[in-house]
Amino acid sequence: MTVPILAVREVVRTFGGLRAVDGASLDVERGSITALIGPNGAGKSTLFNVVSGFLPAERGSVQFEERRIDRAASYRIAQRGLVRTFQVPRALTRLSVLDNVLLAAPNHSGERLSGLLLRPARARARERSARGRAEELLALVRLEEHTHDYAGVLSGGQRKLLDFARVLMAEPRLVLLDEPMAGVNPTLGRQLLEHVLQLRAAEGMTFLFVEHDLDVVMEASDRVIVMNEGRVIASGTPAEVRTDSRVVDAYLGAAWST
Repeated sequence: MTVPILAVREVVRTFGGLRAVDGASLDVERGSITALIGPNGAGKSTLFNVVSGFLPAERGSVQFEERRIDRAASYRIAQRGLVRTFQVPRALTRLSVLDNVLLAAPNHSGERLSGLLLRPARARARERSARGRAEELLALVRLEEHTHDYAGVLSGGQRKLLDFARVLMAEPRLVLLDEPMAGVNPTLGRQLLEHVLQLRAAEGMTFLFVEHDLDVVMEASDRVIVMNEGRVIASGTPAEVRTDSRVVDAYLGAAWST
């Protein structure tokens, strides 16, 4: 039996008297592209925040690569290889596009003064390697022309691509994408989707994404998980989910089942 790369079990997260996540459980298979869908207020983004360490779970557990992470800080979870983007991309607007990506490099040579002083040649080699990788990623997301521009000059869609490049710079094994197509023009959205498909095919990278564009969900995902009122109500292939009566009633509507 294949062990999932991510296993969420009976997670609960409340805000006051509201159970935003109410005993949610799901699995994400290694090397898959999995969509998490549901109506507004279903608990999807809250669950993302719990999985990525930005909110603590009040009950339940989250395991990444068979290790519990629900008690770990968000930066520790990222160091283990689970990283995420946000609905509203976060960029350091007064730094260059290149520097924004370089900040995400793991084991940065500048993190330890001893490394700079005792092994300067190794530190310089690591910096050259990181810079080369950052430039490759900017080319991948077609932002190479903005390499030396301030990140603040980018459009909202371009900032989402920058956010994606920065996430990849962290060398993840599982990427959480929170509404990657929201607010992005169709051309940039298509680019991002192509990158996801390419990385899964070439590197076996795993993706879990929240998305309201159901055409993208049906085209890109191997499996679809559906939440409603804080709970997972269905999961399966796109074809199975779109004909599930619970999903049609809660979210898709009758038109999507035909």
